[in-house]
Amino acid sequence: MLTPKRIIIATICGIIFGFVCLGFALSNPESSESLTCSVKWSIVIGRSMLGFMIGISALRMPWWIHGPVLGLIASIPMAIPIMDDLNIAIGTVVMGIIYGFLIELVTSILFKARPVGMLEERG
Repeated sequence: MLTPKRIIIATICGIIFGFVCLGFALSNPESSESLTCSVKWSIVIGRSMLGFMIGISALRMPWWIHGPVLGLIASIPMAIPIMDDLNIAIGTVVMGIIYGFLIELVTSILFKARPVGMLEERG
């Protein structure tokens, strides 16, 4: 069952990590010149949607698996258009897994906003 607290916290974390991810992309001088405005928005929106996905997900698994799994699932569509540069595509997926873990950590552990079905389980 969904809780508004979980959805809001996870989505806000996704937005924050979207801007962190954009900052990492802009810090690389080689890639920052080739980033169009639509790619920049895609980075932020993609990570924001990861946070929203984590917030609304009803998958029954421990938080430390839940976040990375959804991070992997959400990052694959972001990596497909950049498959011509395999290192960046792999980095996108790996960072998605890490962001998923961090969003779930902040949401479930720091703010204790676990899914209602998972409240009785301490995993």
